Amino acid sequence: MNGENNRFEVEFLKEAFEFIQNLDSKTREKVLENIRISRFQNNPKLLKKVEKDIWEFRTKYMSNQIRLLAFWDVNRNSFIICSHGFIKKTQKLPIKELKKAKRIRREYINKMK
Repeated sequence: MNGENNRFEVEFLKEAFEFIQNLDSKTREKVLENIRISRFQNNPKLLKKVEKDIWEFRTKYMSNQIRLLAFWDVNRNSFIICSHGFIKKTQKLPIKELKKAKRIRREYINKMK
């Protein structure tokens, strides 16, 4: 975008990849476009820190709030890992989704050791 360097690379774990694949094509395009834009621009409407080590890619499309939870790979500079995705039904981030992202992050870090 405008010759700027991207701020980070994005990697999708299996569950996040499958979530995106199962979205309808227009929604999938919007989600991927927002992720691409967030790699070049610091915009909390697209990528927001939700807790110490957990971030969320945010997409609002039609009447859906699509979320992909993610964390930074501590062993690779400027890599963010998407753990999984869901369609948000309420204002607050569901605790079970946050716990799931933390568990996946822990497993990922342990596997990389």
